[in-house]
Amino acid sequence: MKLRYFPALLAGALLPLAAAAQTDTQTDAQAQAQSQAQAQPEASTSTSTDNLALEEVIVTAQKRAESLQDTPISLTAFSSERLEVDGINNLNDIGSKVPSLTIEPFPINNATLRIFIRGIGLIDAQVTQDPPIGIYIDGAYIARSTGTALDVADLERIEILRGPQGTLYGRNTTGGAINLITKRPNPGEFEFKQKFTVGDRNLFTSKTSANIPLGDSAAIKLAYLYTETDGYVENGGPGGDWGDREVEGYRLDLRWDITDWLQLDYAYDKSDTEYYNYTYQAIKPSTFRNSVLDLIADQANSRVEAGPGYTDKRLDRLDSEMPLETSHTEIEGHALTLAADFDSFQLKYILAYRELYDAAYADLGSGAADADYRVDSHVWTAPDGTSYPLVVPQVSQDQLSHEFQISGNVGERLNYIVGAYYFEEEAEEDNRPAHHQFHSPIDDADVPGGSSLTIANIVSQFYTVDNEAWALFGQATWTPPILGDRLHLTFGARHSEDSRDAFKFIDDRVFVYSPLGTRTEATANPANCGGEPTCILVAGAIAGMGIPDPQKVYEAQRDKTFKDDSFTLVGEFDITDDINIYAKAVEAYKSGGFNTRDPHLDANSGGNDFGFGFAEGFEEEKVRSYEIGVKSELLNRRLRINGDIFFSEYTDIQLNFLVPGTVADTKVANAGEAEMQGLELDITYLYSRDLLLMLNYAYLDAEITEATDPTSGADVSDQFVFSAAPEHSYTAAADYTIAAGDWGRLALNVSYNYMDERNGGTYIQSVERGTRLGDYQLWNARLGVSEVSIGGGSLALAAWVKNALDEEYEITAIDNMPHADRSVIWGEPRSYGVDLIYQY
Repeated sequence: MKLRYFPALLAGALLPLAAAAQTDTQTDAQAQAQSQAQAQPEASTSTSTDNLALEEVIVTAQKRAESLQDTPISLTAFSSERLEVDGINNLNDIGSKVPSLTIEPFPINNATLRIFIRGIGLIDAQVTQDPPIGIYIDGAYIARSTGTALDVADLERIEILRGPQGTLYGRNTTGGAINLITKRPNPGEFEFKQKFTVGDRNLFTSKTSANIPLGDSAAIKLAYLYTETDGYVENGGPGGDWGDREVEGYRLDLRWDITDWLQLDYAYDKSDTEYYNYTYQAIKPSTFRNSVLDLIADQANSRVEAGPGYTDKRLDRLDSEMPLETSHTEIEGHALTLAADFDSFQLKYILAYRELYDAAYADLGSGAADADYRVDSHVWTAPDGTSYPLVVPQVSQDQLSHEFQISGNVGERLNYIVGAYYFEEEAEEDNRPAHHQFHSPIDDADVPGGSSLTIANIVSQFYTVDNEAWALFGQATWTPPILGDRLHLTFGARHSEDSRDAFKFIDDRVFVYSPLGTRTEATANPANCGGEPTCILVAGAIAGMGIPDPQKVYEAQRDKTFKDDSFTLVGEFDITDDINIYAKAVEAYKSGGFNTRDPHLDANSGGNDFGFGFAEGFEEEKVRSYEIGVKSELLNRRLRINGDIFFSEYTDIQLNFLVPGTVADTKVANAGEAEMQGLELDITYLYSRDLLLMLNYAYLDAEITEATDPTSGADVSDQFVFSAAPEHSYTAAADYTIAAGDWGRLALNVSYNYMDERNGGTYIQSVERGTRLGDYQLWNARLGVSEVSIGGGSLALAAWVKNALDEEYEITAIDNMPHADRSVIWGEPRSYGVDLIYQY
């Protein structure tokens, strides 16, 4: 489906809406009377549709509380009740429930998420590169995607904003934004909630929250979370089991109404997670790659064949050779919000500070469990007797942000928000000291006389970044005195400046060991071997493949600054009180930075001319997007249809170029342009008092239209594709009240989620070799009794199942292992459990 068909589709959709509007139009007095009648519908199992209406959904996507139907943004909102019913405990659970949104774990750190909206996201995770999806907790920006897989203890709402959000949210929202809104304390009354969950794979979760009033004007809220579960792959070797996880989290909220016009909110949260990373299961053996890995491909493949073997079926056991070590993530944060309300405007100040520590151990050997072939960072004693220690890569980061807002209205026709924003961040990746990355025997065919040689990669890495950013922004909506006050015009602008200082140290070497234990550093130039036969052998093999010398020790420190002006223009028109259409043009930009995967320091490093390097960095990318949408409520507000079509143009898009002859070395350059177009549709229908139906659909067509190789100048647009951009995705769900009475309510929820096939990388060679991800469909169900009065409160009991048909589906794939052209991590198999909830 191409964009040229979309206007006709939109017109076709609007005609029946306009016709329905003729029967739905009513006077303001009639609408007000109906709204009052609908506010408290009686609980009944009757099939009568009198006084039925969908609940109004309030969102803060435009940094002010307003109805979802009045917000000209394509967004999906999950209320706390919806989060409960859908079994959403963390961001990772949302991925299959929102079309246009895909979420994957980072390959070597399952606590880090790769989030994509409309196909826009970041495959890599470096402290020197920013993701293009902004994540916000109570209005505060979360810079790092590490730790975003953590469970959340007490959420009021999650909002997923699709498309660029460059004016109100600023840099790094070229794909969209996700808002996490927590529940605030209530000075009005004491509240208590306890939830227990037990399930298969030894799942146990306890969530506790208590709202405690402190007089008439203040309250505190205490929340505690503990959860543990086993992974779905057993480790037959030493150490923990793949995927095992334990989380403990605390949160304290304080609300103080200092005066009738001044309010203070303070929040402190801390969470600790201990987990074991999953390993990739090998699906296809390694084949010719024209790289140093060819020297060990046969040996590596034989290790997998002798162990778990190659299969496209999900295995429930893989064996580690060395002890599988614990990974650990700790997050701690403070947030302070002051809001001063006056007759026609509000002042708001948001202060947020956050610290992150993450240590993630990964074993990528696919359960081969062979002492002669390993892909991990555990202890290793080389054949020459050199001992290398266990190293668990660590990421630490702290960030501080300030935001000041003035919002309000001028008369009855103009409302506005203006503000200033400041952000600073320090972060580092510490992968020191020198340690084992992989080792293997060299294939016999490459060794004269069949002599036994071992090749090993030894690395030591350390990266830091110091970022600072500030912005001024504003947005205003004007209702001109024409067309019955049904036209609304919005203009927004944001000026952003940010700077970053990055440091890189790397010692990356390849050694070859002879049968006698002597060590030689691999080189591409036989003249550098000094007559040593082992060195000549390997040098000749590498030189024959046209591969440059392996990396050596180098370090660099560089800084860059960026500036941007982004604008938003929106026109809205109320066809009726319940049908609104809008058209918008928006801009956003993603900050530039530095690429730590770049193998060389500058344009001429080690005799290898790559044209550019880490020191040059890369510039920002820009997007301009156009969208037409409709927000409507029909059939006396029992049917809600929201939809949009969009077209986006990306310029100076940041592309990752794989360096030939390497496993994961890349060059990042502003080398291309891209276009994407699509359609999104959200339908909610209250069929009867007892049945609620929901359907969400997204179509996406994304294409790299221009890409120029930064070294050769050649057109390579056919070599790049969008990752995690399924053409079709949709969800369907039904909530059905089976019975209700004074004793409580018995209800069934069933949902179906479909994700089309998608690319697992941006490089077409990688996709064709092994990173293409298949389509999948998931069935989920929940049957529960709620609203059972007991002890002055209410009790709920529910049984649930996820992936009820036990679908086998991949959530991420890689193609660069020495032993496999395709390795995958599978999605969650069927799981089931019971929730017990008591509220007072």
